[in-house]
Amino acid sequence: MSYELRDVSRRYGDGDTAVVAVDGVTLDIDEGEFVVIAGPSGSGKTTLLQLLGGLDRATSGSVLFEGRDLGTVGDRELAELRLGTLGFIFQQFNLVPTLTARQNVEAALAPRGLPGRERIEAARSLLVSVGLGARAAHLPSQLSGGEQQRVAIARALANEPRVLLADEPTGNLDSATGSELIDLLRRLNAERGLTIVLITHDTEIAASAPRTVRMADGRIVDGATSLRAASL
Repeated sequence: MSYELRDVSRRYGDGDTAVVAVDGVTLDIDEGEFVVIAGPSGSGKTTLLQLLGGLDRATSGSVLFEGRDLGTVGDRELAELRLGTLGFIFQQFNLVPTLTARQNVEAALAPRGLPGRERIEAARSLLVSVGLGARAAHLPSQLSGGEQQRVAIARALANEPRVLLADEPTGNLDSATGSELIDLLRRLNAERGLTIVLITHDTEIAASAPRTVRMADGRIVDGATSLRAASL
């Protein structure tokens, strides 16, 4: 099991002005699953993804990742978890504009301490894996939106994560390019056994996913049970 969430809530503020972004969520995500969390703006899905990534802590309830309660581990352990186990993909590509595609991926490889030549080859290999081997020397400004997001995916793979967390990764892409990106993530899920949790408000993406968890008003309204549990 990658994730076990039990009665998780995240509240911001106090008293009458408090906002409950996530409200009593119970959710299991199996290792190697491809899960889409769908819902309208303000449904709590991005807050939930931040809890899964250790970027925020629950106000109440427990978020277990591979048996570890993310609410009780220290900040240093959370940082190590994000660095060595989790990969993040965002709607904004967040590439360094003055670095080439290869150099952007190399920067993410730096914490692994690889020698220079190995780091360059690893970056090239990652770009090939996302279909951008021929664009390694291009700056972000010379790449399309879809190509920039592929660089961002290659960068997210640099730490050899077991989990990819993607927040609206197709939000800045046209529908055809977005569909190609989802196909790439599905392939990475199948070939590498990655657990992938993808946030979207796109109904077509949600409809085509192997498992969709639907949220509204901070609560899960459908899909809380993992595919493995549902088959038992």
